[in-house]
Amino acid sequence: MAEAPLLEVRDLRLCAVGVGADRTLVEGVGFSVPARGAVGLVGASGSGKSLTALALLGLLPPGVWRAQGAILWRGQTDLAALSENALRPFRGRRIGFVFQDPQSALNPVLRVGRQVEEVLQVHRPDLDRAARRAEITAGFAAVGLPEPDRMGRRYPHELSGGQRQRVLIAIALAGRPDLLIADEPTTALDATVQLQVVELLDRLRRERGLAILWISHDLALLRGRAEHLVVMHEGRVVEAGTPEALFARPVHPHAAELVAAAQRTADARPAAPAAPDAVLTVRNLRVFYPGERGWLGTIVSEREAVRGVDLEIGPAETLALVGESGSGKSSLARALLRLPGPRVEGEIWLNLPVVGAVDWRNLTERAARPLRRHLGLVFQDPISSLDPRMQVGRSVAEPLEIHRLARGADLQERVGELLEQVGLRREHAGRYPHQLSGGQNQRVAIARALAARPRLIVCDEAVSALDLAVQRRILELLRGLQERHGFALLFITHDLGVVRELAHRTAVMHEGRIVEQGPTAALLDAPRAAVTRSLVAAARALHSVA
Repeated sequence: MAEAPLLEVRDLRLCAVGVGADRTLVEGVGFSVPARGAVGLVGASGSGKSLTALALLGLLPPGVWRAQGAILWRGQTDLAALSENALRPFRGRRIGFVFQDPQSALNPVLRVGRQVEEVLQVHRPDLDRAARRAEITAGFAAVGLPEPDRMGRRYPHELSGGQRQRVLIAIALAGRPDLLIADEPTTALDATVQLQVVELLDRLRRERGLAILWISHDLALLRGRAEHLVVMHEGRVVEAGTPEALFARPVHPHAAELVAAAQRTADARPAAPAAPDAVLTVRNLRVFYPGERGWLGTIVSEREAVRGVDLEIGPAETLALVGESGSGKSSLARALLRLPGPRVEGEIWLNLPVVGAVDWRNLTERAARPLRRHLGLVFQDPISSLDPRMQVGRSVAEPLEIHRLARGADLQERVGELLEQVGLRREHAGRYPHQLSGGQNQRVAIARALAARPRLIVCDEAVSALDLAVQRRILELLRGLQERHGFALLFITHDLGVVRELAHRTAVMHEGRIVEQGPTAALLDAPRAAVTRSLVAAARALHSVA
């Protein structure tokens, strides 16, 4: 008699409250995960992948419910029929979950070590305090976090996006589950850490007999790591099979589009047009964060996140900023845009229409406020950057209203055009962030950044949560808008494929410093710095598994 699957989903249907009538979000989804097996659930942003994963453990958001279907554990227990109390032993102990958005998944008021310890206390009560501390340190080391013996003392806001995601993986593995659901587990990580994480999960599957349900928009990433692929589109399973069969003969048009995007080789973007005046000039920029505190919260030391950076970006030019997680990329972006938090030293000059050269760092806030329309920003984490109480159309309209660039019917038309440009529909304007997928929220953030037609746009991992087909459309959109309006673009990313396609020049950061910069094609084809060579090699290894 054949062994029952570890997890089997049958005819799953998920619905949500809609205007006038309920909406079906997921319809007739079925697949199985064998013990010690690896299955990939793939599809475009908004296809229903993450909702399906959340339904497996009864974690659906408010307003969404399971209308029908069974979720069988080892062929016997229907998880969908269990009460909340009966489900708790499965969460963390039998099934671990790596959520897509680490910012909202981690508790902001607890140290990350304590958050791992909670899992150990609930699911491994035999461990004493010393054993739990050892397990926490070992778990952080296993996922590649620096200083694992000290990492547990930090809070989530003190970590980079990539470090927060690795903490989530350590939490998910702490209970030693039989099945790990990995919802975009490497989205915010640089290529070297991506490779470490997927190799870690592959090794754990072999050594511990761990089964993995991969959820990803990156079909190329799963090609050599999943034994079976399930393709979702608009809430339905449209194709399923082995990676070899899917890549050789995709049947459904959406599956064929994903395969084509995964197999596409990007050509390097030619050099930017010569320009005498840089839009942005940075000289000896240094960024400091508070370190240790003494009595009454007094800061007694500082941590230097950016160490003497020099940069220039010309009109209509794209400069990619790449580096490992925690290298200082996002800290540099915050300093350039005068966002609150770090202490900044050095020079930041902007060359703006009408007003000319501006000493941006030394302006008063009152003088800087009207000039902010010339700067756009797409955050790494779109969920936390969008107001959860505001419809996304209002978020996109906000820059236009603040700077008095449109009103009335013209304002609504501009919002609709912006949403369509980033691959959304006009009716998305009436939805709230929690009603959209992570990728859809990221596109809303891009639309908002483009609204005022700025002189400089800073994109911090702007396409990391999007599937490859949508990535390509967003990159083509950015290129087209740049050619039409001539804005400068600072593009922070870990994806070297995106860098090759979009950036005229590339700068590589390591431990707060620029270690190498130059024309993109020359830098990626013949990297000089050791960290650049490591990133290029890891990117090739990630997507070269047959």
